[in-house]
Amino acid sequence: MGQLFDGKWSDDDIRPSDAKGAFLRPSSAFRNWVAADGSAGPSGEGGYPAEAGRYHLFIASNCPWAHRTAIFRKLKGLENAISISLADAPKAQGWSYTKGFDEMKPGEDGIFRLHQVYTAADPGYTGKVTVPTLWDRKKKTIVNNESSEIIRMLNSAFDGIGAKAGDYYPAAMRGEIDEVNAFVYEHVNNGVYRSGFAKTQDAYNEAVARVFKGLDWMEERLSRQRYLAGDRITEADWRAFPTLIRFDLVYFSHFKCNLRRVQDYPNLAGFTRELYQWPGIEETCDLATMKSGYYLSMPHLNPSHIVPAGPDTSWLERPHGRGRVGKVA
Repeated sequence: MGQLFDGKWSDDDIRPSDAKGAFLRPSSAFRNWVAADGSAGPSGEGGYPAEAGRYHLFIASNCPWAHRTAIFRKLKGLENAISISLADAPKAQGWSYTKGFDEMKPGEDGIFRLHQVYTAADPGYTGKVTVPTLWDRKKKTIVNNESSEIIRMLNSAFDGIGAKAGDYYPAAMRGEIDEVNAFVYEHVNNGVYRSGFAKTQDAYNEAVARVFKGLDWMEERLSRQRYLAGDRITEADWRAFPTLIRFDLVYFSHFKCNLRRVQDYPNLAGFTRELYQWPGIEETCDLATMKSGYYLSMPHLNPSHIVPAGPDTSWLERPHGRGRVGKVA
């Protein structure tokens, strides 16, 4: 996908790896927080109070990290409070859009590129240009581009200005949620990328084994409780879901995670169906774009740019069998 170097775009596709050829995910660069009162969050500086119409999200349908933020925007009813741009143009110079944003306009080719947002925030920026990216219209800068932090903001920062009720990171459950998040991230969320982007056989073997250790762990956990952190749906479930919904569709074949499918796990399949069928969530799941986005944007994995016909996704529409509607505080 390329990246920016001193504010200039380069098509050099640098994917960091360790000495064994294992993929290393770069850290997110912008780490400020929106807070109800504008105070500083766990990282970064203060000065970003929750205000309707002030913040804008840049996302892409095929990106699981961006999908998390689209889900929380939907769960919390923030569609009118936080505007959104959904990548809809071919990936030329990274994530691209057919429409500009406020005073930032498309180039001569009619395409607006997300790297324009990054250089508006920091003219000398060096690094990856990623979704999700949360922009502050007032300060004309990026607030944050780390999905796990953006969903925490959406979960609670806007509660006083009209967000829907529902706490997906309740204080009494935070320890267990954090433990589940850490395990699922290492084994599954990021694990599929370590499998797909491995540069050596040994790195791939290690990564794919870890992925299925993670899925097996989730299956066992869901065999004895409704959700990943207990009897109520939490952030842990919604962080896992974007990877699970893409697994059979993309990661099984494109990233060579092909020992088993999610739908081969009875409890994990039912869990994935339940979340897919949760009110409003299907609207955030463009399955066709999820699939084509991967196969068309990674020539190092798919030089032919052929998008496969399958798999059949009708399994997502079947009854989930997970019992009554889950609890949300």
